[in-house]
Amino acid sequence: MQTGLAMPYPDMQSAYPAQTWPLQHHVAKARGFSQIFGIHPGIAFLTLIVDLMLFGGDLVTAGALLPVSIGAGAMLGYISYLAQRKWYGDDKETALIKASILGLLTAIPVPLPAVLSLPAGLVGLVHNLRKK
Repeated sequence: MQTGLAMPYPDMQSAYPAQTWPLQHHVAKARGFSQIFGIHPGIAFLTLIVDLMLFGGDLVTAGALLPVSIGAGAMLGYISYLAQRKWYGDDKETALIKASILGLLTAIPVPLPAVLSLPAGLVGLVHNLRKK
């Protein structure tokens, strides 16, 4: 099936039989705001709790628990990746990006995830409610 313009040289064979001339580009399915920026509400709550526990420990020990914070951030990132894939329906790359951001922000000994994960969790909650 040939659509568009004719091939510039009639005797030229396409390398791929199903390929049409000119090349047809497929547009990716548009995703909504909540799918792009949202995280599952359970993961937002877990991030908040883990960060509060780690920030309190780092504050009391004056940073001696920083290796524990890094390990906990990595584990939270892994859990977030799995949850985003299974519960929220993200593709691999999107889930990895969101999980990496959450893990990195949790490993930093300041209460940043509360500022970022709660709004993203609310967006995720609205996304889940609208899906039903």
